[in-house]
Amino acid sequence: MPGRRSPGVESSEARSGNGRLPLEGVRILDFGWLVAVPLGNRVLADYGAEVIKVETSLRPEHARQKPLPWPNGPSRDEAAFLNHNHGKLGITLNVAHPRGRELALELARLSDVVTNNFSPGVLERYGLGYDDLRQSKPDIIALSAPMAGLVGPLRDYRALGLGIQHLAGVGYITGHPHQPPGPIPLSYPDYTCNPFHTAVAILAALRHRRLTGEGQFVEMSQYESTVNFIGPAVLDFSANGRVAERTGNASPYFAPHGVYRCQGDDRWCAIAVTSEGEWKALCQAMGRADLLEDSRFATLGSRLQHREALDREVEVWTKERAAEEVMRLLQSGGVPAGVVQTGEDMVERDPQYRERGLHQRLSHPQMGELLYHTQAARLSGTPGRTRRHAPAQGQDNEHVYRELLGLSEGELKHYVEEKIVA
Repeated sequence: MPGRRSPGVESSEARSGNGRLPLEGVRILDFGWLVAVPLGNRVLADYGAEVIKVETSLRPEHARQKPLPWPNGPSRDEAAFLNHNHGKLGITLNVAHPRGRELALELARLSDVVTNNFSPGVLERYGLGYDDLRQSKPDIIALSAPMAGLVGPLRDYRALGLGIQHLAGVGYITGHPHQPPGPIPLSYPDYTCNPFHTAVAILAALRHRRLTGEGQFVEMSQYESTVNFIGPAVLDFSANGRVAERTGNASPYFAPHGVYRCQGDDRWCAIAVTSEGEWKALCQAMGRADLLEDSRFATLGSRLQHREALDREVEVWTKERAAEEVMRLLQSGGVPAGVVQTGEDMVERDPQYRERGLHQRLSHPQMGELLYHTQAARLSGTPGRTRRHAPAQGQDNEHVYRELLGLSEGELKHYVEEKIVA
């Protein structure tokens, strides 16, 4: 039956006791590229939404364009794409073709939400803007997440995560004193604020529609989303005229506070002392009661003033011990501390990682068994779960076009030949 919800994408483990996932019945048409919007939709997919990832082979998704070597042979599916899009269906569609646009509108008519993170005006040029979508489905929810929003002097500027995080001030406060900003090895806003702001906005719009029957347009500026995640730097300047500076791993408010070298090659432990009780516990764990009598470290103010000397004293102790031992000793005394872990540490040695099941294994048809992220928020009644690997390009064309839209085998074959479904 055309328009019915897709079968066969949910495992028994993913379902709750009453047989439903919290977002089951919600369909999202995902035009997003790279990370911010695709990752937000992946979160919703894990909680039951049916997400249809729309691509075109005529202009491949950037995340697919860097082949990586795998034990079972090379694949054009980059690891990032696999991570951002598991749990989704995948189709190809050339919306630049008039019939491709019509098919997109037909899919929108069967969907609840349409999302993109293109520059302003891109989907409008193809006749797929919010007004066009509303004509096909009056209660549609459409989300657009361009770099700087849809209005303002920067509306037409383009940037990836690197540019956004520096524009939003993350880069300036990241790094060590007297050195250039950064580096930030991760596209910070793509993996923290932006996808989760989009997911929350979609949930809010769905709730509003449930109450009122009304759809709406959601504008999410990735720049503004990122500014929300730089802490009190903007407030501090507006209130005190004080510009936040780069402090490395140090804190302007607490000492000792940093990452300390431990025994072994490139092994470290992070320690953050935020109270007098923790300071005394640290000295006790190190066997350095003499530091409590040292006038340089008698108060928080004096510890901040002499932080470099204090860090040297702490590192004398940490360098003689394994990072795991430092963490264990300090945690047992009530001092916040954590090993600076590598990916290997987490997968191979971290007992918390294993106990909690931070990742799950899914079979990929080309690359075999791979680890995928699970959701950190565990709902007791309707737990989310990754239900399938990320789709190959156009993997679900047959299902979506024939079963959802009701195209005949001949029609679909013709559209493929004419590069409409491409």
